[in-house]
Amino acid sequence: MAPIPDNLYLPPNLSTTRGGSASAAYEAIMKNFSSNGSGDAPGFAFPQSIHDAPYEDITHPAVEIIPSLISTIGSLKVPIFFDPPEFREDNGGKDIRAYLGNYGDELMTLEQAQRIGSHTLVPKKKDSKGDAKGKGKVKGKGEDENAMILKGDAKGKGKVKGKGEDENVMILEETIFVAIASYRDFQCRQTIESVLSRATHPGRVRVAVVDQYDYQVDTPCSQPERPCEEDPSQILCKYKDQIDFFDMEAQFAMGPVFARHLGNRMYRGEYYAMQSDAHVDFVNDWDTRIIQQWKNSKNEMAVLTAYLSDIHDSLDEEGNLLRFSRPIMCKSDWEGHGVTQHMRHGQQPEGPAGIKGEPTLEPFWAAGYSFARGHFIVNVPYDQHLPWVFQGEEISIGLRGFTYGYDYYTPETSVCFHYYARQDKSGGRNKVKLFWENTKSFGGQTISKIERSGMMRLNGIINMNLPKVKDDEWIHIDERKYGLGKVRTTQKYVDTFGIDVEKRKTEDHLCQFAGKNMQFVFKPHLRTNTMGIDYDKISFKFQDPNIHGQTWAKFLPKKSKH
Repeated sequence: MAPIPDNLYLPPNLSTTRGGSASAAYEAIMKNFSSNGSGDAPGFAFPQSIHDAPYEDITHPAVEIIPSLISTIGSLKVPIFFDPPEFREDNGGKDIRAYLGNYGDELMTLEQAQRIGSHTLVPKKKDSKGDAKGKGKVKGKGEDENAMILKGDAKGKGKVKGKGEDENVMILEETIFVAIASYRDFQCRQTIESVLSRATHPGRVRVAVVDQYDYQVDTPCSQPERPCEEDPSQILCKYKDQIDFFDMEAQFAMGPVFARHLGNRMYRGEYYAMQSDAHVDFVNDWDTRIIQQWKNSKNEMAVLTAYLSDIHDSLDEEGNLLRFSRPIMCKSDWEGHGVTQHMRHGQQPEGPAGIKGEPTLEPFWAAGYSFARGHFIVNVPYDQHLPWVFQGEEISIGLRGFTYGYDYYTPETSVCFHYYARQDKSGGRNKVKLFWENTKSFGGQTISKIERSGMMRLNGIINMNLPKVKDDEWIHIDERKYGLGKVRTTQKYVDTFGIDVEKRKTEDHLCQFAGKNMQFVFKPHLRTNTMGIDYDKISFKFQDPNIHGQTWAKFLPKKSKH
């Protein structure tokens, strides 16, 4: 390990977040830091492309259910999951997930969690307060006061002046992985451009797109408006080394779960992992905004997630934020019939954050937007074996994540907004094709069998199948890889949030508890080492307040009753 260099500024408060001296903090980060493939930890070089990684052949999930489809679909060649060799070397040959709590058998330690995540050097913004010597905290717009600053020379002479970037003043920043699943979506490229053009530090962002399109008809998401030779300033050209595409013929698409599974395979050790839809616009400085909100939770296991608000009246054409309300995930019920019945989250209430300066705890996870540490995507990847599942993915990931020890929060303010077809006056989004069009290719009866099998597996994995569903009726392959953890139980989840699995009912009006009340009841049980909320110390069980009254009141601190 190289000694701490003279020209690297470590703010004093960085050492407190890492639990030691500034030198120890530097060494902990540099243990994983590698720039352009060099350094001490090749597994954490940034950016890494899936095209430089090994691939493997997998069976298409539809073929697992109906083997005769193999003649139509064949196998798929996909990137292997992120699993750098250094973890096997440190863990007796076992893989990264065995190192991180042994597939959820136990809560990983803070030390183990902090080994996940790359860093990279990016130019410091010139409009930040403080000088190149690193005096004072970094408080400029969109900057993170915990950042490491690398001066232009060994003595750190010269101050930061003017706007824009100063190539001679570099800061060491956490990297961000952005996963986008697109199905024949004309706004896919626009979403990528928004991600990279509106980030404070685009150099730390890597975008991974699963692009499902008709090879004969559609324009791929990876194609810029003009050839890069003519206009290299286009986002797809300028940041080509930070954008990966996995192309898939649309006719073989099996819904968002399988697409997002492929996206999870594209993760390559970034510090943070974010997921969004392919028709989203981001606000200016979204990266520093969401990172600061995540850090304000003071919870290593925090996942910031929400159904995104509509783009209308949310930000202006320059990317400035106009909407200061945010949704909260608190409304869910059962949908469907028979063995395919599942939990589906409904339209979520939206309003100004009742708690300021930190995100707010919520019961559920949302697929449309998720931001967490990189180990979330390592520990709780999308299930490879859930074809034709649309609704249901959120309770699957949400409940599996809960049993691994993760906690869900709604951000205080949103950093991106969604294009909804019902609000699109141009009618463009109404014309976007959906994966259900493939019903014609496979046939209605075939799809019905695939959907039934996929949903029984989804419910079976998370202990939500009806008693009449037998274990041999659904596929159990890779159940450990895509299954539950043991840090918390599914029973604890359903008891806490008023869910009756056998009767297929939920206690109404959970939204009266989610928000301030949930925050005040649960936050005192956040572990002192920041490794999530200790649900073993929570005895609260939600009941409909319109029938039973505010049963949470007795758990509230005296000054916090609402």
